[in-house]
Amino acid sequence: MSATTESLALLSPELLAKLERLELVSRKVFRGRMKGERRSRRKGQSVEFADFRNYVAGDDLRLIDWNLYARLDQLFLKLFQEEEDLHIYPLVDVSESMNFGTPTKLHVAKQLAAALGYVGLCRADRVSVQALGNQGRRAPVLRGRSGLWKMLQYLDSVTSGDNVSLHDAIKDFSLRNSGTGVVILISDLMDKGGYESALRMLVGRRMDVFVMHVLSPEEIDPPLRGDRRLIDAEDGDETEITINAYVLKRYQETLQSFISSVKTFCSRRSIVYLPVRTDQPVDDVMTRYLRQRGVVR
Repeated sequence: MSATTESLALLSPELLAKLERLELVSRKVFRGRMKGERRSRRKGQSVEFADFRNYVAGDDLRLIDWNLYARLDQLFLKLFQEEEDLHIYPLVDVSESMNFGTPTKLHVAKQLAAALGYVGLCRADRVSVQALGNQGRRAPVLRGRSGLWKMLQYLDSVTSGDNVSLHDAIKDFSLRNSGTGVVILISDLMDKGGYESALRMLVGRRMDVFVMHVLSPEEIDPPLRGDRRLIDAEDGDETEITINAYVLKRYQETLQSFISSVKTFCSRRSIVYLPVRTDQPVDDVMTRYLRQRGVVR
């Protein structure tokens, strides 16, 4: 099975070349399961010498520097720089509200997930791009550049409509993935039950948490006027409203208050908050915006 035209459009060849030079920055130290290309702050047993430390009973005798012992009559262990992999989880919100805008928030979320996933694959990290909800249960765990096509095929199969609450979706993710690592939640955070409990759950798992808050220009500045019937895309609730300058002003004030509250919530819990508009080119987001925010280097 080959990737479709739509999935190939997620990452252009030009962007792929730029992504190969990037690295996701983790703010925490995680114990990797396999050797990777990421320099660890822990000391290990690779070929690159790092330091000495005093011998302690029970240490591996093969690591003793016998030449140093002959000169100083003291036992020292040679320490080496260890390279380790990282587990990266880009999580894509696939609720119906994400199927809005031009391009849709879901399409942009897929692009961001694919780009972040490929950065991890190029660094030999373990990558699991997952849709929130039932579609996440068939997401592959990948490692190495060769995993790009499976990742794109999976994202190509992901559709909107899994209207699972963020709380339940993150709970399901947490039960299925017992390890730690970097989680990038890509969502519009539009959940009547709120986003707070879901993010608390990730922080409680000792994950390094990033939130990419995706909004479309049509949501930030709605091109609506006059009498309208508004229908909730997720639960079908309807309301009739007359949209005028006053209503639009109140809407934008409410939206800015919501964004400010999310930013404050994340800041207090050491979650990196990253607002993203769907009219921002993904190339620019990955190579400039995230670099400026210290998310990639």
